[in-house]
Parts: sequence; C-alpha cells; structure tokens
Amino acid sequence: MRDTASRTARRTTSEGVRLGERLRQLRVAAGLTQSELAGDRFSKEYVSQIERGKTRPTAGTIEWLADRLGVDAGFLASGVATDERARLEGALTRAEALYEAGDDVEAAEAFEPLPAAARATGVPELQVRALVGTGLAMMRIGDHRAALVVLNEARAISEAESFSDVERADVLLRLGGCRFQLSSIQTALGLLNEAFTLADRSGLPCDALKANILSWRARCWLIQRDYEAAKEDVERALELAHAVDDLRTVGAAYFQASLVADREGRWVLARNYAERAREAYAELADRVHVGQLTNNLGGLNFLLGNTEDAIRLLKEAFSIALDAGQDADAGRAVSSLAQVHLRTGDVEQAEEQARHALALLDGRIDYVDESGNAQVVLGRALLEQGRLDEAEAAFTAAENSFGELGSASHRAAAWIARGDLAARRGEHERAAELYRNAAEALQDVRF
Repeated sequence: MRDTASRTARRTTSEGVRLGERLRQLRVAAGLTQSELAGDRFSKEYVSQIERGKTRPTAGTIEWLADRLGVDAGFLASGVATDERARLEGALTRAEALYEAGDDVEAAEAFEPLPAAARATGVPELQVRALVGTGLAMMRIGDHRAALVVLNEARAISEAESFSDVERADVLLRLGGCRFQLSSIQTALGLLNEAFTLADRSGLPCDALKANILSWRARCWLIQRDYEAAKEDVERALELAHAVDDLRTVGAAYFQASLVADREGRWVLARNYAERAREAYAELADRVHVGQLTNNLGGLNFLLGNTEDAIRLLKEAFSIALDAGQDADAGRAVSSLAQVHLRTGDVEQAEEQARHALALLDGRIDYVDESGNAQVVLGRALLEQGRLDEAEAAFTAAENSFGELGSASHRAAAWIARGDLAARRGEHERAAELYRNAAEALQDVRF
C-alpha cells in the first residue's frame, strides 16, 4: 500500500508540473507577470508555486486562471480543450461499443483514426486507450502483426509514472494475448506473469483483471501440456471471477476451465463448464463466444457418444459464426464436423468439409492449430480413399502448421499420421521412425 501511495503522489506531482509549465507558457504569451496574473485574488508566490509544480490548484482556481488567460479550462488542466477531449472520448466509446458487440470490421474502422487523434492531444491516458482498443480490434480481424505494433507503443507509454501498476498490467495482458495468438507461447507467458505480478502487488481492487490474466495464462499452460499449472490457474480465476460477480470474467474462466477438463479427459465436467460459460456469454449477448462454446459443446458431446447432438451443435455453431461475420470460427466448426464424419466413416464428406474449413481459415495465423487439425483430417480422409500422394501433401502441411504453433503434442499427431501413411505404403522402417519421433516428442512434454 505504501508503494501505491508513493506512485499516486508521483503521478499527482507529474501532472502538477505539466500544468505549471502550461500556465507559465500561457502567461508569458499573454504578456503578464506573475503579479499581474495573480491580481487581487492570489499572491505572486502562489502563482510561482503552481508554475513550478509545487502545488496543484483546485478546479475553481484553474477556471479562474483560464478565464484570466482567455483559454479553455480543460486545456489549462490537461493540455486538451474540453470540447476536443469530449469528442475524442465519444469516438473511443463508440468504437469500444462496436468491439464489445462483435461488429469487428466496423470496430476496426472506427478505431483506425483514433490513435493519431489521441497522440495529437498529448494526453497519455487517451493515447493508451486508443492504442489498446485499436490493437484488440486488429486482433479480431486477424491483423496480429499490426496489433503487436500498436500494443507495444501502448506498453511504452504506460511505463510513465503517471500510470498505475494496474493500468500497466492491463496493457501487458492485451500484449500477452496477442503474442499467444501469434503462437509465441513462451513470450506470452512472460508477459502474463509480469502482468499478474504488477496487478497483485498494486494493492488496488483488480480481481477481474487478475482472473483474466490467469485465464489467458492457463491457455499457455495447455499448449505446453502442463495441465496441473493450467488447472491451478483456472481454479484461482474462477474464485476471483465469482468474487467480483462479473459475467464476462466468469464466462472466460469457465471457458478455460472447460478446456482444461477436456484435456484431462474429464468430458462430463468439461461439458458442464462449457454450458456455464455459454450461459454467461448468452446473457451478455456475446455471439462470438456463444458460437465458440457451441462448437466446443458439439465436440464434447461427440466424445461422450452423443453423435446426433454433436452434429446439431456443430451446425448451430457454424450458423452462429456466419451470422456474426466470424469466418474463422465458422471454419473451426466445419473442421469439427469433418472430424466427426471421418470418425464415423463418411470419408468423402470429411474431405469436403476439411477443404471448406481450410478455405475459411486461410490467412488466419491465430487459428494455425485449427488449420493443422483440418489438414490432418483431410490427409486421413484421403488416406482412407487410397489417394496416398495427396494425403502426404496434407500431412506435410499439417506438420508445418503445427511447427508454427510450437506444440510438441500437435507435431506428434502429424508424425503419427505420416507414420500411418508410411505403413500403408509398406515403408515399415520409415513408419517406425515417425512413431518413435512422436513418442519422444510427447516424452519431452511436461505433465
């Protein structure tokens, strides 16, 4: 708490210095001495203290001084005229609302001019808000490289003393999420660890933020197959989420808890968590996450032997994604349907749906895992039809996709598929080598 108080004091002092500099510049530009500006209301010494940042004037004093200097009070206080700041904040609020509603293209377009407008104000808080919002909107439309640039700019600005540890942690969370979706898992973990440390030590109420950091960190542990660490993080995230009673945070925590339970083979529990998450997002009218969870529920029902329910849910997920303009999520749903048809022996339909999924997922580097899965399904469907050369090309593409992901278990799946292909060709030594590579890769994974 002492550190928090100290940072608050430094922030207040820094703001006071900037106000003082503006006051001095405006006074000199108006041709006034400190005594003339003070008039009969204040002393020359008091004006001097304000200009040197030694004291912070009240709102009433700022209005009086601004009137004497013929400037907007908001400009004297923050460097931005009140009406100009209001227009920018209104534009930011509108863009953020579009993002929350899942109108991704419209949100990206609304955010596009705002970082430059925020930079022009010179107000760091507005700059970070505009940059973070722009980064999130870019991630939604799959432009993660550009998102990384603006989020790194936001991070640099947030290092200033005028920002709290909670504000810095929020920027690091967004940056960590972007790195995760770019498959830079180790870098994402480092950013999320730093974010949690900052939030935890701040002494400020930020349980929702901490819960979201833990949910994202659990996703990293899942990629690394460290299920115990993932489980610990989602359990803590759920506790924090329920404590703040925030539906979006609760939904995110249950979503990740479902994924962890799925990886552990606890499919009934995973389905229960997924249903709770979907209920939370449905109450928020969040079509994007409702569609994603409907897809997951379809997969879980298939694993539990409910094939008809699985197909119904996956078709529903596909429809929701298309209606929401989420082509990549639609691709994921079609990929899931392809897996169901492959496992039930309808290899021709599996091939058709896998190709459709790959077309929808094309260019989405944040869905590289799903692209790899679809390529494996396509390869196996072709293998079952005796089209061995085409199957080999699909399996090679899957291995390349999983290589970008950096996941040993995913690459092992591609090697097993290639081993099955080699065995079909009678290349038993090659098949054994590929199976051995897969086994060794899985041995290197932490459990």
